[in-house]
Amino acid sequence: MEKIELGGKFVGPGEPPYIIAEIGANHNGDMDLARQMIDAAKDCGCHAVKFQSWTPESLIAREEYDRNQVFTDSPKKHFGSLREMVETYYLREDQHRELKQYCDKKGIDFCSTPFSPEEVDLLAELDVPFIKVASMDINNPDLLKYVADRQKPVLLSTGMATLAEIEKAVQVIEAQGNHCIILLHCIAIYPPAHEDIHLHNIPMLAQAFGYPAGFSDHSIGVSIPLAAAALGACVIEKHFTLDKDMPGWDHDISADPEEMKTIVEEAEKVCTALGGYRRTVSAAEMEKRKKFRRSIVLTRNLSAGHVLQNEDITFKRPGMSISPDEKAYVLGRRLARDLAEDDVLRWEDLT
Repeated sequence: MEKIELGGKFVGPGEPPYIIAEIGANHNGDMDLARQMIDAAKDCGCHAVKFQSWTPESLIAREEYDRNQVFTDSPKKHFGSLREMVETYYLREDQHRELKQYCDKKGIDFCSTPFSPEEVDLLAELDVPFIKVASMDINNPDLLKYVADRQKPVLLSTGMATLAEIEKAVQVIEAQGNHCIILLHCIAIYPPAHEDIHLHNIPMLAQAFGYPAGFSDHSIGVSIPLAAAALGACVIEKHFTLDKDMPGWDHDISADPEEMKTIVEEAEKVCTALGGYRRTVSAAEMEKRKKFRRSIVLTRNLSAGHVLQNEDITFKRPGMSISPDEKAYVLGRRLARDLAEDDVLRWEDLT
């Protein structure tokens, strides 16, 4: 499986996960807050911050706006109608440019999820390291083709999708000559029940399609993304907030800075600990054998010339002399000198 470069960092087998702080619309339309969130994500060690690129016209039809005069899709209280929130929360074109420049200054990758060709063009112009396709668009071949044509790495979220739908989407991207694909296992419920997450889908997707696989997380807390890292997720995307109690769509299911820092630091440790499939014994463990393994020890006082029998020996620490699995080479041998009970037997003690 080929590794894929994202923002100057290779991701794939053997590499620590690339961590994306999904700000989405958690900036609440406030650029000062957006900059504070970028600063916090950088301080946590995240590799990228990700926003969402949509306008009131590019994502939602009038009928849906009319239906949601009072927004009820989240337990958190919101102001006004769906249209009013979309108008407040969406990023304008100049704000994209402002945030991209700020990320460049801070040394963290800027990226976003587009929802129309115009937004794809804007992100390509800003030279984002990759383009993220939302789960809702996995069955949108027109947008998939447009994204793939930019010849940038594509992060394809797979929430709500069957294996057949994922396969079709991959084929659409590949047909445009783009083979830099990372599949993100995702459960598009906020938050999902633990029994619905099925993290084993991460290695399954990698094996089924031959591309690196990661995890777009909507769970609460740090345990699930760290488990994803243990299963080899090459990318971990986690919603991010400065305060879970802020008004807005996703703050309550987002990681705060303390949680995000834990995910970043512990995921790297997990990746390092995974190692490889080849069985090895480290130099430190080889040295530990001397103390923790056993040697042959005498059970009683014996005189020189005694022929050793099974009842003359037992096995105790330390493991610095004749090991238990060498007993066959000891029994029937004569002692070269007198030895006492509990003496460790050495090869030079035998004739």
